[in-house]
Amino acid sequence: MLKKIAVEHLRLGMHLQAFCGAWLDHPFWRTQFVLSDPNDIALVLGSPIKEVWIDISKGLDLDTGIVATESETVLVDEIPVECPTIQERSSFNDEIKRASRIVTKGKEAVVSMFQEARMGKAIEAEAAAPLVEEISNSVLRNPGALISLARLKTADDYTFMHSVAVCALMIALARQLGLDEQQTREAGMAGLLHDLGKATIPLEVLNKPGKLTDAEFDLVKTHPDEGYKMLLTGSGISEMTKDVCLHHHEKVDGSGYPKGLNGETMSLFAKMGAVCDVYDAVTSNRPYKAGWDPAESIKRMAEWKGHFDPKVFQAFVKSLGIYPIGSLVRLESGKLGVVIEQGEQSLLKPKIKVFFSTKSQAYIRPEIIDLARSPEKIAGREDAAKWGIKDIDRYWAGENA
Repeated sequence: MLKKIAVEHLRLGMHLQAFCGAWLDHPFWRTQFVLSDPNDIALVLGSPIKEVWIDISKGLDLDTGIVATESETVLVDEIPVECPTIQERSSFNDEIKRASRIVTKGKEAVVSMFQEARMGKAIEAEAAAPLVEEISNSVLRNPGALISLARLKTADDYTFMHSVAVCALMIALARQLGLDEQQTREAGMAGLLHDLGKATIPLEVLNKPGKLTDAEFDLVKTHPDEGYKMLLTGSGISEMTKDVCLHHHEKVDGSGYPKGLNGETMSLFAKMGAVCDVYDAVTSNRPYKAGWDPAESIKRMAEWKGHFDPKVFQAFVKSLGIYPIGSLVRLESGKLGVVIEQGEQSLLKPKIKVFFSTKSQAYIRPEIIDLARSPEKIAGREDAAKWGIKDIDRYWAGENA
């Protein structure tokens, strides 16, 4: 039986079922546990959360000495479902601030999930659902913000941030493909959990700065099977999530692993997972290489014949743009700039922040140019190293980078 109580009435031994309020305001990434640590209660009291749901069939009820409010005396079998908030479109600059908080808390959630998986604890889709919901809402408000921010990761936190990034990419791709909201959420969950099997791989192998030995690579290649086994023992895990976990390294020409599936035998969702997984991998800094420029990555991936399903890849490009946020481009005027937001009408006309002149080979005062409202055109992609430019991400991500 569930009861809503004020946070000041929490005590050790109560079973915390859910928080009332925004997920980003929660002090923990998951709920549904018995309060056994005074620090946990202190964290709740120090958060913006004012009320919580407790399950009195699994833990203690209100102290008999407390004068209960009307809501604290009402018992229910299920927490009332709130109407979803309509997500209004937001600007990139506004959304990236919220996205930064989601990415940070999302990484903490994935770290915890991996630790629990290593200890043999079953994965619960219900616990991860609020994170997927937050990521989905952010992508709905402004798809470029969280997707671009999640690409920025250090080599050490790659495995965990990669899960957050692929979740966001899968959601954006699902919407581009016209999937319904239920399938879109499931695609996000699949992206979040697709690499769970890496919890079984030693960190010194995952984070090895040099080339893997054949034995080490064979060990890494076991992660789809290991993740699939973990998900089989989990609760509320959809068949789509299991499928993407097991088959995100398959290729349409049949040369992938672990089953050697091809374009005929791979599901749509496995094809989606394959594209999203590779894109985030090649654009991210890894222990053994620096990430590629986003636009360069799109170009190279388009040239890999037999790797991706053409229709899925085409939809993926439309969801990100030919020049994704963070791409360094040269305008016909000779100015260099970084893509800061996609154009609403054309993939070839994003918003650019120019900051360098190739003619004078010098930095210029940063200026935002909306190519949809300017005679300027993109002449091509550029390599930052060619011009001695470092840390171009600060031009679009700012303090959130």
